[in-house]
Amino acid sequence: MKQFQIKTLMIAAAFASVLSACNKDKITQTPELPASEQRAGIYIVNQGNITHNNSSLSFYNYTTKTATADIFTAANGRGLGDTGQDAKIYGSKMYITVNYSSTLEIVNAKTAKSIKQIKMVDGATDRQPRYVVFNKNKAFISSYDGTVAVLDTATLTIEKYIKVGRNPEQMVISNGKLYVANSGGLSSTPDKTVSVIDLNTLTEIKKIEVALNPTTISADAFGDVYVIAYGTYPSVPKITIIDNNADVVKTTKDIDAGYGTPFFVSGDIAYYYSDAGKIKVYNLKTQLVINDNFTIGGTTLNAPYSLAVDPTTGEVFVTDAKDFSSNGKLFAYDKTGKYEYDIATGINPGAIVFVNK
Repeated sequence: MKQFQIKTLMIAAAFASVLSACNKDKITQTPELPASEQRAGIYIVNQGNITHNNSSLSFYNYTTKTATADIFTAANGRGLGDTGQDAKIYGSKMYITVNYSSTLEIVNAKTAKSIKQIKMVDGATDRQPRYVVFNKNKAFISSYDGTVAVLDTATLTIEKYIKVGRNPEQMVISNGKLYVANSGGLSSTPDKTVSVIDLNTLTEIKKIEVALNPTTISADAFGDVYVIAYGTYPSVPKITIIDNNADVVKTTKDIDAGYGTPFFVSGDIAYYYSDAGKIKVYNLKTQLVINDNFTIGGTTLNAPYSLAVDPTTGEVFVTDAKDFSSNGKLFAYDKTGKYEYDIATGINPGAIVFVNK
C-alpha cells in the first residue's frame, strides 16, 4: 500500500469538510519579505478528499502578505477537480496533476488562469496522473496505469507514453536519465523496481531492483539517486542509494521516514519527515542524519503532509494535514529551523510551489 492509498483511506474515513471560499485569509503571523526579492509567493496544491471533488489551489502573496484560499476557482470559475497531486512550474506555465479526475491542468504560473486541460485517459480508462518533471521542453508525467507520458511544452500535446513498472510514483532526472519509482502500491504485491529512461531515445533502458513499494525518489549533485520504499505495513521503510553512472545499487538501509515524505535535496543535505512528525536533516556526503528535530519552537505538526526548501532563502516549508478532513496549514521556518509564520490552506495540503515575480 502506498502514500495515495494510506492517506486517502484516512481522508475517506473522516467527515468531509467544505473548503473555505475563495476570499483572502489573513495568516496567523505576518512574515517579513524573503531575502530574495524575486519571489512573488507560494502555491499549495490541496488534495481535498478523494471522490469529493474538492481539490483547491492556495496562494500566499509575499507583497500583500495575504493568502487566497482557492485562487484556481477564483481565476477560472470552476474547481480544480478531484485529488490534486503535484504541481511544478516550467517557463511561464504551471502544470498540475489531478489524480482522481485524471487530468493535467496547465495554467499561467502568475495568475493561475487555465491555458489547457488535458484528460489523461487510455480509451475509456483513466490513467490517473501522479507526478511531473521537466527536461529540454518536455514534461514527463507518471500515471498509475504504468506509463510516463511525454508532453511537448510548446504545443502542449502528448507525444508518446513510455511503459514502465506498476503504479509509478515520483520521478527524478539525474545524469541525463529519468528515474521512475514503480510502487505497485495498488496491489497486495508491491513492485520493487526503478525504471531508467534514456532522455535522448525516450525509452526504458533498465529496471533496477530496490526494496518493496518504492515511492519517494530524489538525486544529489554527487552522482547518487535516493529511493525510499515502504514495503507492506508494518514494514520499516528502506532507503536505497543508486549510482547514477553504472545504474547499480550502492547500499540499502533502514530509514525512519514518514509514509510518502519528500526527500528534498538542498545542496549537501536533504530534508524529510518521520512518522513522529519530526523534520530530519540528512547529510548527503556522510549518509547520516545530522539533526533529528530541525524545527525550533512555535509549532506542533499533527500530520506532516509535504515539505519543500526554497533555495533562494534556505527557508523550509512543511504542510500539516491535521485530521485529513478539515483545512490544513503551511508552516515556514528559517534555515536554522526557527519558526517564522504559518498560513491557512485547504484540505490535505500537498505540493508546494515557489513562483517568481
